[in-house]
Amino acid sequence: MERSLSMELVRVTEAAALASARWMGRGEKNDADDAATSAMRTVFDTIPMEGVVVIGEGEMDEAPMLYIGEELGTGDGPGVDVAVDPLEGTDIVAQGSWNALAVVAIADKGTLLHAPDMYMNKLAVGPAAVGKVDINAPVIENLRAVAEAKNKKVEDVLVTVLDRPRHEKLIQEIRDAGARIKLIPAGDVAAAINTAFDDTGVDILLGSGGAPEGVLAAAALKCLGGEIQGKLVPSNDEELARCKEMGIDDLDKVFHMDDFCSGDDAIFAATGVTDGELLKGVQFKGSRATTETVVMRAKSGTVRFVQGEHSLTKKPNLVMND
Repeated sequence: MERSLSMELVRVTEAAALASARWMGRGEKNDADDAATSAMRTVFDTIPMEGVVVIGEGEMDEAPMLYIGEELGTGDGPGVDVAVDPLEGTDIVAQGSWNALAVVAIADKGTLLHAPDMYMNKLAVGPAAVGKVDINAPVIENLRAVAEAKNKKVEDVLVTVLDRPRHEKLIQEIRDAGARIKLIPAGDVAAAINTAFDDTGVDILLGSGGAPEGVLAAAALKCLGGEIQGKLVPSNDEELARCKEMGIDDLDKVFHMDDFCSGDDAIFAATGVTDGELLKGVQFKGSRATTETVVMRAKSGTVRFVQGEHSLTKKPNLVMND
């Protein structure tokens, strides 16, 4: 892939963040998501690549744009798989809460997992704990492994878990082990990324969330040298059939990094929509707005934080045609 695509993706996530941030706290999650999706799609049209959406807003008959299989880019440039979540945390934005992101990942064509839209049990850690955790191991063993890897006591380990009734048993196991917990209302892509940055204080992500979001998290952690493991959790016969269509007969199959992203390169970008541990959200200041974005590439290991200042009069539609 061309390294210039890194900054092109920054433009994509900035546009989605700027558009959706207008809806912060207004209780209209669908309008916020639609704004992010439309802005993201507009900017994609200007990028020199031959992209195909493998993780998107849904199947063709479910989503008007950024649907799975949709072609993106100008048609000139490298062929890439595209994974998007125009607004990771629609409820977060609607409520004006923390850690909403606009997210994009690309990788060489044919290298990103076409994850089905169902739950996936996930375990994510940063570089220090790579190779020392196992999604099939008891919770206490993984917490001890992370503690040892990060030179901490188990009591000091911070675990991020989605605040859902299905995680009641998991939460109790973490508490019994003596570790600390950060319950989040949504946004487990952000939570997975946070495990790779010491400043966030997060050591490990546990629990089930969307499988497509697992692919986005994997692309980011591949760039950061972290690790993610996942196991699909189909909840009905239709989802079981989808697994079989993918050739997955053994539901105990563990997806590792090379299953999520099989190539040696990936580019990931995320712009904060609302404030979070890693990124500040969009700030509007009269006719200008500021954004904060992280963009990273697996092949080079480069991680950049990009501060953007945008003129809302010169670029009202979030993209320049010339």
